[in-house]
Amino acid sequence: MPMRRKELPDVGELVVATVREVYDYGAYLNLDEYGGLEAYLPWSEVASRWVRSIHDVVKPGQKIVVKVIRVNRRRKQVDVSLKRVNDNERRRKMMEWKRAQKAEKILEIVAEKLGKTLDQAYEEVGWKLEEAYGELMAAFEEAAIRGESVLREAGVPEEWIEPLLEEIRRHVEVKRVKIGGVIMARSFAGDGVERIKEVLLSVKEAILASSKDIKVRLYTIGAPRYKLELDAYDYKTLEKALEKGLEIGEAKAKKLGVEFNFTRERH
Repeated sequence: MPMRRKELPDVGELVVATVREVYDYGAYLNLDEYGGLEAYLPWSEVASRWVRSIHDVVKPGQKIVVKVIRVNRRRKQVDVSLKRVNDNERRRKMMEWKRAQKAEKILEIVAEKLGKTLDQAYEEVGWKLEEAYGELMAAFEEAAIRGESVLREAGVPEEWIEPLLEEIRRHVEVKRVKIGGVIMARSFAGDGVERIKEVLLSVKEAILASSKDIKVRLYTIGAPRYKLELDAYDYKTLEKALEKGLEIGEAKAKKLGVEFNFTRERH
């Protein structure tokens, strides 16, 4: 199960738990991310609506998302709430949990190849990548895109880099995202076609220069309209590149006397 570096959760934290025992007054859970640490779910924190029995809501073996409401650090006692977790929080946390499970499995596979334990893997690699990228899978996704430099920059020992990158490329697929729109470019000059080509080329070159991860398609859909399509690994990169490309294109169009405007395509 994915591990946490700290021993106890914080109040307000969402945690994944497995229901162990259910009684009329409440339920005892094991916190999956904290080594199976016991937590107590009071009957009053099970549901915000009236239910006939706690057994109708939680059952032994069930995996649930709960919110930490009290922590006694001296006694290592944790109380949690089920009713204070909304649907969006539950979905988001379970998605994070599944990502963490997959990332840990990759780490475990590499550890076995190197003759190391999972605890050693976290100490030597896992915690360093979490500190640098917030979560292990986010680090693996970045490594899938940018390669071994991601691992080295985070301080991953050299012996881990090649086998870890090999497993990342085998198991981690980073989806690309797209944005686009239509450029209208018109010129009535004798060499108008060449001027328009120069303007469109300036847009494409500026976009490509902004990031090596971006792919660009620019083609006519019937003069004077030209389709512009961009795709990369994240929207932030695309938006910044598009803004730069249009800025360069507008400046070039103004200089060459080409009518120029862009209409964003909504998805």
